[in-house]
Order: sequence, then structure tokens, then C-alpha cells
Amino acid sequence: MSDRSLDIAYIALGSNLGDRAAYLSRARSALASLPQSRIVAESSVEETAPIGLLDQGPFLNQMVALETALSPSELLDQLQNIERQEGRERTVRWGPRTLDLDIVRFDRQTVNEPALRVPHPEIHNRDFWQRELAELGVTT
Repeated sequence: MSDRSLDIAYIALGSNLGDRAAYLSRARSALASLPQSRIVAESSVEETAPIGLLDQGPFLNQMVALETALSPSELLDQLQNIERQEGRERTVRWGPRTLDLDIVRFDRQTVNEPALRVPHPEIHNRDFWQRELAELGVTT
């Protein structure tokens, strides 16, 4: 893995079902195990109110900085695999979930494809993402 191919991806972790802290912990372990990747920083974990569908429990959220040589689409595939392994079912938009992993931004890349937009289109509407990114030293 050459330095030229590395970038930092900022991944939002969220959970509002079951043992939320355990889901976040397993997600961090899975992210750290991704090929050509390593976690270089983590924000604090915070509890937040749901967005969209409000009739559900609060979320635990966290942001991690992942140094990776994976392309944005490869990373998205890996994140969705991790979500599935943790029992994520995509039935209701913004509904309750065991684990939600979002690519919020990259340091050096942008993406505008039907299945993936980076920076995330909701980045400026999520105050907790702003706080977590700021904790990691990132301005948006």
C-alpha cells in the first residue's frame, strides 16, 4: 500500500436497537480489520435523537477516521457487509437499526454516483456529525 493511494474516510457509526454500545464496538473492530485500512482516530460516543422517523429509540453515534486504500465504492460494499453481519435490515427509511455505517466524507475524494455521494448530502443537517468531525479536527 503506497502512501499515494491512501486517503482518510470519515465513517459515521450509529445504532438504536439492542445493545447499542456493543454494535458500535463490533463495528469498530470490523472497520479495523478491513483490508488496506486502519482506524487512525475515533470521536466520543454520544446519544442522539432519531431523525426522520421519530417514533423510535435514541441512537448512539460515533465518527471514526479510517485510513484506507479502498476506493469509495469498495468501502461502501464493505460497510454494507458489516451492517448485514450485524443484522441490519433495510425495511423502513430512517427506521430503527442495529447498525448504520455512513461514509460522511473523504479527505481527498468526492463521489457523485446514484448509490454513493461523498461528502454525504446530509452532512450539514446533522449537528452530531459536525461535533464528531470537529472532535477529530475536521472542518466542514
